[in-house]
Amino acid sequence: MFDDEDRPKASDQSFPRQLDALSIDGLKEYIAELEAEIARVQEEVSKKEQLNVAADKFFKQ
Repeated sequence: MFDDEDRPKASDQSFPRQLDALSIDGLKEYIAELEAEIARVQEEVSKKEQLNVAADKFFKQ
């Protein structure tokens, strides 16, 4: 009925994770996940900054 792979994992995706329980490969994977999250947040910041610039230009005319 439901595809479990489409559901986000509840405890696996929480930040910060308990690092001492992770293997070296697990830690590297966690770093990659954090870097991807940082990139996603930076993209969102950039979008909002562009919206602010556009709004400033519109209202300062």
